[in-house]
This record gives sequence, structure tokens and C-alpha cells, in this order.
Amino acid sequence: MKSQIKFKIVTPERTVFEDQIDQVTLPTQEGEITVLPEHIPLIAVLAPGELTVKQDGKEIAMAVSGGMIEVRKNELTILADTAERAEEIDIKRAEEARARAEKLKDEKIRMDETEYAAVAALMERNLARIKVAKKHLTRRGMKLE
Repeated sequence: MKSQIKFKIVTPERTVFEDQIDQVTLPTQEGEITVLPEHIPLIAVLAPGELTVKQDGKEIAMAVSGGMIEVRKNELTILADTAERAEEIDIKRAEEARARAEKLKDEKIRMDETEYAAVAALMERNLARIKVAKKHLTRRGMKLE
């Protein structure tokens, strides 16, 4: 029997995914990492971007915005601020949200650091959502609008 990882990704609202997997590639503040069975223990900060799960020869793509990851012996838990499976993302709504954040950033020339960080994080989150959704649709042979 091949070795797998017990994987769970949760947000404040729901459990997004929980199952045995072969590997996961995810963005951290230090760069992208891949967690395989028997990975060393690790705690890291999750960065906005694409998370890719490999399970029984299939890939499952998700957009994540940030949070914490904990790796223990063949167990990976992610506490994410937000996480969406690629097929759940509405590209049009994500594009609109990114445009609103961009406009807000342009309008508020004199933002304090906290406001700027919030707007930048919102833009980064929606860019990640758009990228993951478009990549997923292209892989499935669907046309983008």
C-alpha cells in the first residue's frame, strides 16, 4: 500500500477538503513547497495563490488567500483565511472584485499603511482566484469569455 497524507483545509466558514492525498503543492511566504508523505514537521505561513492537491492521479486546484499550515507525520492541516476549489470560482465576480480594489487603491492616494495593506491583500486574493479558475477551465478544454 502506498503512503499517503491525511490532508485537511478549513476556513472560518467550512471544511473545504478533507481526505487522504498523494501530495500537495502550496504557496508559503518563503516560496512554493510540495508536501509528500514522510515530510518533516513544519509550520509555515500560507501565502495567497494556487494550491494543487494530487490524489489518485487527479489534480484538484484551489485558490487560497492566506493562513497557517502545519505538517506532522503524514498529516497536513491548513487553516486558511479563504479557500475555494477552482470549479467554485466565478471568474466574472472575481474580475469585478479585483477591479473595485484597483479603483479603491487609485482613489485613495493618501491611504495609511493598514488601509493600503487591506486593499493590496484583496487584490492579491482576487488575482489568485482568477488565475486558478482560468487555469482550471483551460485544462478542462472550456473557452474563457
